[in-house]
Amino acid sequence: MNRLHMICNAHLDPVWQWEWEEGAAEAISTFRHAADFCETFDGFVFNHNEVTLYRWVEEYEPELFTRIQRLVAAGKWHIMGGWYLQPDCNMPSGESFVRQILIGRRYFLDKFGVQPSTAINFDPFGHNRGLVQIVAKSGYDSYLFCRPNQNDCVLETDDFTWVGFDGSEITGHRASTFYNNSLGKAREKIENWMNTYAGKQVGIVLWGIGNHGGGPSRIDLERLAELQAECAEYQILHSTPENYFRELRASGATLPRHETDINPWGPGCYTSQVRIKQKHRLLENMLYQTEKMLANAALQGLVEYPREDLAEALRDLLVAEFHDILPGSSIQPVEEMGFRLMDHGLEILSRIRARAFFALASGQPKANEGEIPILVYSPHPFPVRAVVECEFQLQDAIWEEQFTVATVHQDGVALPTQIEKEFGNLALDWRKRTVFTAELAPSQMNRFDCTLTVLPKRPLPALVPEAGAYRIKTDDLEFHIKTATGRVDKFAANGYDYCHPDAFKLLVIRDNDDPWETQKQSFREVMGAFELMTAEDGTRFSGVTGGTIQSVRAIEDGGVRTVIEAIFRYGDSFAIIQYKIPKHGCAVEVTLRVHWNEKSKMLKLAVPTVWADAGYCGQVAYGVQEFPTTGRELVAQKWVAAYSMKDDKALTVINDGSYGSDCAEGEIRLSLLRSAAYAAHPIGERPLVLQDRYTERIDQGERLYRFWFTPGARADRLQRVDREALARNEVPFAISFNPSGHGVKPLPGVTLSDDVVQMTALKLAEASDHYVIRLFEPTGTPRSTTLRIPAANVEKKIQLGTFEIKTILFDSHTKTLRETDLLEK
Repeated sequence: MNRLHMICNAHLDPVWQWEWEEGAAEAISTFRHAADFCETFDGFVFNHNEVTLYRWVEEYEPELFTRIQRLVAAGKWHIMGGWYLQPDCNMPSGESFVRQILIGRRYFLDKFGVQPSTAINFDPFGHNRGLVQIVAKSGYDSYLFCRPNQNDCVLETDDFTWVGFDGSEITGHRASTFYNNSLGKAREKIENWMNTYAGKQVGIVLWGIGNHGGGPSRIDLERLAELQAECAEYQILHSTPENYFRELRASGATLPRHETDINPWGPGCYTSQVRIKQKHRLLENMLYQTEKMLANAALQGLVEYPREDLAEALRDLLVAEFHDILPGSSIQPVEEMGFRLMDHGLEILSRIRARAFFALASGQPKANEGEIPILVYSPHPFPVRAVVECEFQLQDAIWEEQFTVATVHQDGVALPTQIEKEFGNLALDWRKRTVFTAELAPSQMNRFDCTLTVLPKRPLPALVPEAGAYRIKTDDLEFHIKTATGRVDKFAANGYDYCHPDAFKLLVIRDNDDPWETQKQSFREVMGAFELMTAEDGTRFSGVTGGTIQSVRAIEDGGVRTVIEAIFRYGDSFAIIQYKIPKHGCAVEVTLRVHWNEKSKMLKLAVPTVWADAGYCGQVAYGVQEFPTTGRELVAQKWVAAYSMKDDKALTVINDGSYGSDCAEGEIRLSLLRSAAYAAHPIGERPLVLQDRYTERIDQGERLYRFWFTPGARADRLQRVDREALARNEVPFAISFNPSGHGVKPLPGVTLSDDVVQMTALKLAEASDHYVIRLFEPTGTPRSTTLRIPAANVEKKIQLGTFEIKTILFDSHTKTLRETDLLEK
């Protein structure tokens, strides 16, 4: 007889339409309700996941928690999934997915003694391919999800073998009938499934009352019991995901292979509430950077590794990745809660990172008279060529008319240096912002010293426009910014043009009030563009009262870079673009400050490359995804790249907190923001928002962005960009600090011998005093690297396959290295 597995669940979105305390109240009520049914209905099994909810119950209703533990032990309550929660499954980094699983699995093993073998993510809006390797190396053999449906993502069948970037495989199932039902309609849902999939040997249906709550009901359980007794075609079971996948494998069915991502659904979520996304990236970066610094300091006995502080910051990150916080589909109070949550994590990390920094500054000599030291710690196991920015104070504030400039030296050698405007606005010769180019040695403190020179007054940029454009030409780069438009007319490297004229245009796209964008997959209808302001309007907007200034102007020019600023307007909104063109190398930094006051519109930055048939790819969780070039909205992490196979060229774009983009006919369009309403979901033909009052919109006001555009040979660019993106996100930490001269200089932490392999994590293991070193091959080409730990005089050659994640455990007592899985066993 055919068998149908019914999976009763209560999908609680604790932070979407309500805040933290309300979510806790809903979780406690639902769990108590479910426990009652587990105890009174024979054969019924309740399924649930997500550590966050169990932690609420454990803290606020300990008697209920103990009751659930008994039900789990009796097989009446099933812990499914085992992750910390159901995160967004596109935007967190690969390492964040590892932590979602690691921390979740440890909790459920510790509290309930269980280790689920099926990963579940019912409600997230798409699933990146990198999950396959992560899930497989975390002890799972299967993956159960609901979105996207067949209209958005075509699958040959709902049961399939999902293949990862590295060749890992898991069994996947899309629950096309979704995870919920209306009160009293569970039987009808089961009957509809049996009619639709008549004859299917093994089946699965998810059920539970309501969207975001409810779970089982008496009327549903009674009607399902009747159906179980009446049905002749199927043996209908209250069951678990593991039972379904076990029977599916035992059936011997040949499953189609799916060798790409499972996207898209709700592509507006790649951009909505952009400040939440940026804050999330900042917390991710700071957490993993701080772990690396503390691990190095602890390994050398300089500090005690602060496990609980790091664990608390990590929990803040994991909750912030919830699939309605990070995607920006929540109500405004939840957005504010997200900021509060992540700022809490950032504050913890700021304090313990400082502890690591000053410990690692041990042994640095005192400054010479008249010199100002700058210490820069690089957490990366490879040399980093960086533009370092650091502010410091002169010994005293100088009230007379003069201007002090600094030259940065390393080991007595002068480096390209310039002084740019500091963050403050005191008209004194006092606070200095120095910018210099240096190569930072790996996994250690780098020492620089500033010598000072006094000039009669602040030097002004000497660069002036020629023939209607600022024309910057170096040995590597030619970059023209047209004074009539503020846009880029030429972007060439080593004699090759990468972009069409009129590049870096801010496009305003027709949009709507749905923050998910549930109805379409692209944002392509251009309503207009930001245009350069007149000199008079630009002067007024800039707050300048001492005369008229042009709306395209050179504001900085020195030994490191030239900075050109342009001021634009569209409707009630304004934008400031700064182009930072290097004196050496080809990486152009572009920063944007947008004052946005539009409704139901989207903003994109358009960069038209010269390749009409360009390919397009980008970083995803522990992988690189090839993207369609149809204009469909796409999601990537720290970088994207357009490239030409014919010309063997590429233009890579690194960001520090943006995720959405599209590409068509060679034009990259980077998504900056949307002004949808909060949590406005289409319901039939009803208006998305009330039409009798003001409705708050997402992302009104000032927003900031930062990108790095680097042209070059295709293979070289795609080989280098992953490390570059990591270094621009986990930025080497720079402070002007006068060391005491005491102590011994620490040795480098971890170094790698090759030019490609990444170290995505260096930390203490969760359950031992071993150190975890996570390596990743980011190009799709097998390679080897020599891992060295100079402080322990240990080294080992490591082989990595295509896109392989490899986790190494280092025992500092025995000085031995061994491979392990993602669970740090």
